[in-house]
Amino acid sequence: MALVNFTNLDFDQIKTQIKDYLRANSNFTDFDYEGSNMAILIDMLAYNSYISAYNANMVSNEVFIDSATLRENVVALARNIGYVPRSTTGAKARITFNLNTANLSTNPVQITLKRGVVATTRSVGNASYTYTIPADITVPVENNLATFTDIEIFEGTYLTQTYTVSASNPNQRFILDNANIDTSSIRVSVDEDGTGPLQAVTYTLANSLSDVTDKSRVFFIQEIEDERYELIFGDGVFGKKLEAPATITVNYNITHGESANGASAFRFSGRLLDNDGNVVDAATSLIKTEQNAIGGSSIESIASIKKYAPKIYASQNRAVTANDYEALIPQIYPEAESVSVFGGEELNPPKYGKVFITIKPSFGPFVPEGVKQNLKRELRKYSVAGIVPEITDLKYLYLELDASAYYNPNMAPSANYVLAIVKENLQAYADSTELNRYGARLKFSKMTSLIDNSHESITSNITTVEMRRDLRARLNEFSEYEICYGNPIRVNRKTGYNIRSSGFRVAGINDTVYLSDIPDADERTGTIFFFRLLADDQVKIVRKSAGIINYEKGEVLLNPVNIVGTSVLRGAELVEISVPPVSNDIIGLQDLYLQLDITNTSVDMVSDEIASGTNPSGSNYVITPSYSTRGLVRK
Repeated sequence: MALVNFTNLDFDQIKTQIKDYLRANSNFTDFDYEGSNMAILIDMLAYNSYISAYNANMVSNEVFIDSATLRENVVALARNIGYVPRSTTGAKARITFNLNTANLSTNPVQITLKRGVVATTRSVGNASYTYTIPADITVPVENNLATFTDIEIFEGTYLTQTYTVSASNPNQRFILDNANIDTSSIRVSVDEDGTGPLQAVTYTLANSLSDVTDKSRVFFIQEIEDERYELIFGDGVFGKKLEAPATITVNYNITHGESANGASAFRFSGRLLDNDGNVVDAATSLIKTEQNAIGGSSIESIASIKKYAPKIYASQNRAVTANDYEALIPQIYPEAESVSVFGGEELNPPKYGKVFITIKPSFGPFVPEGVKQNLKRELRKYSVAGIVPEITDLKYLYLELDASAYYNPNMAPSANYVLAIVKENLQAYADSTELNRYGARLKFSKMTSLIDNSHESITSNITTVEMRRDLRARLNEFSEYEICYGNPIRVNRKTGYNIRSSGFRVAGINDTVYLSDIPDADERTGTIFFFRLLADDQVKIVRKSAGIINYEKGEVLLNPVNIVGTSVLRGAELVEISVPPVSNDIIGLQDLYLQLDITNTSVDMVSDEIASGTNPSGSNYVITPSYSTRGLVRK
């Protein structure tokens, strides 16, 4: 008699298979399984088989990084290929303040701001946070004023842990007791012979075994259970081996991660000493915030570990391909939300020997200039000789919708109620990972279906899409401007005025002007012109040849122009330029980052009189065109 193959995880099916197995035995042919004590034994056997099969299935899932669900297992599997997950990162801010020493009894020549707590936030949300510095900062006193200029402060609390190397425990582990450690803040010093802290030497963090010898004073870190970290020192082959009675001192910062981002108002809480070591209790000035707190991030998620661990392993700590750069950058710059990398050979004309990198940070629209320079320095450690990494500013391609949603009033509390649901769903789609990444695509059919399915009262919708780029004007200087949409531009009107702009002012013209286009005969290219708006739909062209437009490539090139002011001020002087796309499916190519702009999206609720029965014949039915009918300019 063949054995039954118990391969499913359903209790009832296992039970049925056991009964079938027993019935196939001649000794149990006519046995009543439901009315005897055998039923209890069958239930117990089925339950045991069910639990065993379930556990075996879960165990098999946890041995592969793609299917593992427990963080400890994912981290352990990543560790096998040399990947250390990113830790919690503390927010950083830059502040300036000064100290007036005129009323002090002594005449200090310098003032020292001691390491540790420097300032606290007034409030971020409903919480307050402490900001510290890892080392003393000393400044001179000039004209009775000690000025601490543009100092970098870190959110969190610095702690110290000490270990003594044991001669009797060869398997001794050095585990940091706390979670939420910013591993970039870990500082290790070792008193190698136990003579005292003054003899301690600094050990540095090693990220690989390259250039590590038996004399190298280095340490390694790895994440263990409960999101804590373990320090690993050398074994005498790779890294200097620690011998008893060496004493290890570890300083590190415990931080709240991304929740502390955005702090802008600080209160001084630091400790100041003069050059003789006396505490200075003179009042400090109000703190001037040079840069709001940014850069705080949570510990790397399980999904991120699964994504980047294989890529880092494949890159082997070098940057050759675009995928290598995309894997390395989040390790160097954890605040990177999305990364786009392409070689200069892909440009037209090509720029050989360069790789272009565009980063969408998690804390704002653009990467600060100082961070760009630091990234370039770090990337040179991994780049192939002769390849120069270039970090370019993020280019946003904004998508604006003009939607008419038809609905049955008999099935909805009100038009505003349905409208709120539609906008909420569109906002969720705008915030989804489907759009918020490089290489994203606006799927028009999915978006219109999203509107239709927002509420049972909606019968249909007619939606049009426009693409918008924001030109950042360089005021009071002649400059050329190239605006790339990465998607073909549709020619709606052969007479022109296919593209629209917000108002701006140029040198030599005493009025607000706008730009638009006139297509050439082949409708592949066209001419850009500037015009004044005299009245509704009445214009006067003031500059006929201001640039060219390539509809097929989706490119606008403005001739040198001196812009002296703009009508849109949003962090910078901007000129908003919107165009109709050929396809309603919009693709973000290379360094273009799609953003569904809900603020500039219009949704009108239109009563469907046919569906409601108020006008079953459809006479005087309200129609909506399926093409853009907006005005000549952006108001």
